[in-house]
Amino acid sequence: MAVAHNAIVSDDRRFRLTPDHYMKSQQEMVALFEDIPEALDNTVEIARRCSFVLQTRMPILPRFTGASDDPEEAEKAEALELRRQAVDGLDARLSHVGLSEGQSRQDYIDRLDYELGIIESMKFPGYFLIVADFIKWAKEHGIPVGPGRGSGAGSLVAYALTITDVDPLRFSLLFERFLNPERVSMPDFDIDFCQDRREEVIRYVQKKYGRAQVAQIITFGSLQARAALRDVGRVLEMPYGQVDRISKLVPNNPANPVTLARAIEDEPKFQEAADEEPIVGRLLAIAQKIEGLYRHASTHAAGIVIGDRPLSQLVPMYRDPRSDMPVTQFNMKWVEQAGLVKFDFLGLKTLTVLKTAVDFIARQGVDVDLSLVPLDDSDAYEMLARGETVGVFQVESAGMRKALIGMKPDRIEDLIALVALYRPGPMENIPVYNARKHGEEEIESIHPLIDHLLAETQGVIIYQEQVMQVAQVLSGYSLGEADLLRRAMGKKIKEQMDKQRVRFVEGAIENGVKKQRADEIFDLLAKFANYGFNKSHAAAYAIVSYHTAYLKAHYPVEFLAASMTLDMANTEKLNDFRHDARRLGIDVVAPSVQTSFRHFEPGEGRIYYALAAIKGSARRRWSISCKFGAMWCSPVWRISANVSIRS
Repeated sequence: MAVAHNAIVSDDRRFRLTPDHYMKSQQEMVALFEDIPEALDNTVEIARRCSFVLQTRMPILPRFTGASDDPEEAEKAEALELRRQAVDGLDARLSHVGLSEGQSRQDYIDRLDYELGIIESMKFPGYFLIVADFIKWAKEHGIPVGPGRGSGAGSLVAYALTITDVDPLRFSLLFERFLNPERVSMPDFDIDFCQDRREEVIRYVQKKYGRAQVAQIITFGSLQARAALRDVGRVLEMPYGQVDRISKLVPNNPANPVTLARAIEDEPKFQEAADEEPIVGRLLAIAQKIEGLYRHASTHAAGIVIGDRPLSQLVPMYRDPRSDMPVTQFNMKWVEQAGLVKFDFLGLKTLTVLKTAVDFIARQGVDVDLSLVPLDDSDAYEMLARGETVGVFQVESAGMRKALIGMKPDRIEDLIALVALYRPGPMENIPVYNARKHGEEEIESIHPLIDHLLAETQGVIIYQEQVMQVAQVLSGYSLGEADLLRRAMGKKIKEQMDKQRVRFVEGAIENGVKKQRADEIFDLLAKFANYGFNKSHAAAYAIVSYHTAYLKAHYPVEFLAASMTLDMANTEKLNDFRHDARRLGIDVVAPSVQTSFRHFEPGEGRIYYALAAIKGSARRRWSISCKFGAMWCSPVWRISANVSIRS
C-alpha cells in the first residue's frame, strides 16, 4: 500500500487496510447485513452485470471509402481505390526515381499486380489505404517520415503508395515476408515519424475517424526484481546508496529477467548483507512477496488502434490522467483478439536531424532531395571506412566503427549487411564477410543452385529472405511456404521442423540434390534462421544511415548543427559533436547573446552555440533587457545589445 500511494511505512497517516479487509464468508456477510438483506442480493446482481467474456472478432477497420450498407460493395470500392492509387503511385515513383538496374517497367507492373491480388484476396485494401492516407498527410505537411521499418519495406504496393521509400525490386525484398497468403494474419506497418511532430499525425487520425474511435493501448508495468527492491527500500526509508548497491547484485538481463529468489540463491552477497543488517533481510523478504505484481498502468509507446465505431462498444476503456487521449483497458494481446487493428506511430530523432540539416542547407540556395541522393557516393563511403561516424545513424558505437574500418564499405549492400550482422551471434560472421570481401578468403560454395543467392553477402547467410529464397530455388517451395519454414526454424518447434525437413529434402532430391547434402543444407539454414535478420528492415535503416553519412560528408557544418540542436540536453553528446567539429576544422563559437540563437545555428563555416543548450537554461525563462530596446526576438529569448540578464 505504501508503494502504491508513494508513502513510507512509518507514516501513521498513510492509507492502510483495516483488519476487516479480507474475503468474508457468506455467513459473516449475512450477519453483518442482517438489517439490509437486499444488499446481499444486489451484490449478485452487480456481479452478473460486471461479468464479461471477451468476444473474439475478425479485424475491424473503418471503411476508408465511406460507410456502406453492403459490405461486399464496400470491399469492392476499397479494392478499386487501392488499385487506382497503387498504379498512379507506381507511375509517379518510376518517373521520379527511375527503374532499378536490371529491371524493366513490366517487372514492376507484374509485381504490383501480384501483390494487389494477394491484398484483395485477404481483404486488406482498407488497411493499406488508411496507412497511406495518414503518411501522405504527414508528408504534405512537412513532417518527416522514415523510409520504412520492419518487413513492410518488402511491399511494392507500399512503395507505390509512399508508405515506404525503399524499392523492393532494387534490393530483392520479398512481399511474402510481410504478408503471407498461406498464413492469414494482419499486415503490420511500423512507421517512423519525426519525433517532434509525431503527435500531429495522431491528432489528424483522431480528427478523421473520430476521437471515440481512436485510442492508445494500455500496458501494465510489473515489479521486476530490481524495481521491487528499490520500491521496498524507499518505503522502508533505507539509504539510497545501500538499496542501489543491493539492487545491482541482481543480474540485468531484460531479455530473460532473473527472479529475486534465483538471484539470492546465486549471489552469496545477499545473505552477507542480510546477516550484517536485519533491515536488509526484511527488504529481501518483502520484495520477494511483491515481485511480479502490477505496479502501474501506462500506455504503449507507439501503438494506436482505430475502430469503425466507438471503441467503448468493443473493449473497456481507461483514462490516463497524463493524457487526454482514450486508452483501451485491454493490452496489445487482447485488443487484437477483440478485433482492433494496431498501428505503430514511432518517433525517430534522426528524421528530425535530417530535416533540420536539409533546411539549414536550403538557406544557401541548395535543395537536397534525399530520395534522389545517389547511393554510391564515394565521399560518404570513404568517411565511413575511416570510422568517422559521430552522429551517423546506427554506426556511432566503437564496435560499429571498428567493423566499418574492417569492412571498408563501398556500396549500400555493405551497410545493409552490417546493420543485420551487428548483433550477438551473427557478429562472429563480420570478420568472415570482411575477409571474403577483400579477397583474403575464398567464398565457399554451399551448392551451385543457390550460390547466386548468397553472392551479395559473400556467401554468408545473413537474411531471413535468403533462407526463404534458398528453400524456393533448392526445394521448390512457394515463398509463402518458405516463410512458414523460416518461422518454424526460428522458433525451433521440433514437430514442425521434422515435417519441414521431410518436405525440404524431398524437394531438393527432385532438383538433383543428394539426400545427405540436402540434410546438411537444411541444418545450415536452421542454424542461420535462428538469428537471421529481416532484410527489409536492414535495407530501410541502412538507407537512413547512408543519408546521415552523405550529409555529414558533404555538409558537415549544417549536419553537426542539426545534430547538436536535437541533443541539446545531452552534455556528453554535445561534447562529442564539439570535438568532431574541431577535428573537421569547424569552429564552434561560444554562446553569446550577441551572436547566438535559441538553437545551434550554422553560418560562415562555423556553428554558433545555442543559448538553450546552456546548462539549466531550459528550466528558466530569461528576461534580457537593454536601454536601446529589443533588436531581435524569439518566443523564449529577447536579445539586444548592451544587455543585462536577470533570472
